[in-house]
Amino acid sequence: MTSPDSNQNSKISSLEFTILVALMMSIVAISIDALLPALGIIRTEIQMAYENQVQLVISALFLGMALGQLVCGPLSDATGRKKVLYSGILLFLIGSLICFFAQDINTLLIGRFVQGLGVSGPYVSAISIVRDKYAGREMAKVMSLVMMIFIMVPAIAPSLGQAILFFASWRYVFVLYIVYSVIIGLWIFLRLEETLPKANRIPFSVTGFVDGFKEVICNRTTMGYTLCMGLFFGSFVGYLNSSQQIFQVQFGTGKMFTVYFGVLALVFGVSSLLNSQLVEKWGMHFISNRAVMSIIASSAVFLGLHAVSDIQLWMFMIYAAILFFAFGLIFGNVNAMAMEPMGHVAGIASAIIGSVSSIISMVIGTFIGQLYNNTLIPVTVGFLIMTSLAILLMKFADSNNPNPGS
Repeated sequence: MTSPDSNQNSKISSLEFTILVALMMSIVAISIDALLPALGIIRTEIQMAYENQVQLVISALFLGMALGQLVCGPLSDATGRKKVLYSGILLFLIGSLICFFAQDINTLLIGRFVQGLGVSGPYVSAISIVRDKYAGREMAKVMSLVMMIFIMVPAIAPSLGQAILFFASWRYVFVLYIVYSVIIGLWIFLRLEETLPKANRIPFSVTGFVDGFKEVICNRTTMGYTLCMGLFFGSFVGYLNSSQQIFQVQFGTGKMFTVYFGVLALVFGVSSLLNSQLVEKWGMHFISNRAVMSIIASSAVFLGLHAVSDIQLWMFMIYAAILFFAFGLIFGNVNAMAMEPMGHVAGIASAIIGSVSSIISMVIGTFIGQLYNNTLIPVTVGFLIMTSLAILLMKFADSNNPNPGS
């Protein structure tokens, strides 16, 4: 069922609402992926202490986003969705302007951190807005459509960044961000009603936040899967940080980088959609465990291949396609399993789970990225070790679960 006013007296149609929510969620993906083709140029134009330092423009955004979620989640429940949306978009605009005018790496990193604080508003609020307006099967239907649109952004965003580089400086990628956020902000202002009535708001309190934090860290299932999310996404961020160097420097793909990156993003998208169909039949735990084991096995094989052969691009693409397909089966399921015991404190728990896992992933991903040495060994070892640790944590998290196959 839907909330009483979800469609009646609403000036926004279900289709328009779905597109808007997908674009709000996509602000994170476009903030990362559109900039990837420019990292090599930024490295040459802005003086840096060492070659891999440019990767920190990705990590800085994740750090800002991780901390921002802790604030935006509870504030969204306390003050309403639109205020948090406006605040987040304003911060994102300020961060984009700082980056556009940056003349050194430190200023650029500050701007990216502010951008990260900003994107946490739309990212956290998007799913809450869907939850406010819809429930049950209608919510599932809307979220499926949202994800179909959302999945296309990582495939398209690098090409948008590359297109800008054909005609202008890398700084104009941040102009793209400014235009994107202004359009989203105006769209929200003109068309989206506040979806959280005052009567349903939860006053923000330090005590409530501390209690929610205790609930998360003291629950074996939730904490176990939160740590798993950090490990999984950490290995993935390590790849993202290194992706421009892997494709454009190590394999010399040049402008074709966006094509290879986009193909892998589509593999991830197809896998995510397939998971939504398979999970009802086989369950989250069954699918996630098999997907993790496939990452461990393929990483071990690919690492061994380094000892007997020179790694070619086609070899890496096969390995990466296996990884992306597996992660498409993992991410949504692991997040759902972490949230399963937290229905009574969903808002605060979601913010804490997202923030803790993001901080862990940012630290791990930055470490893996900084180890990049013009080979795929650091990234491959990162996937192998992190997923091996995660499978142990999954067993720990499920040890009190009477029905781990659900």
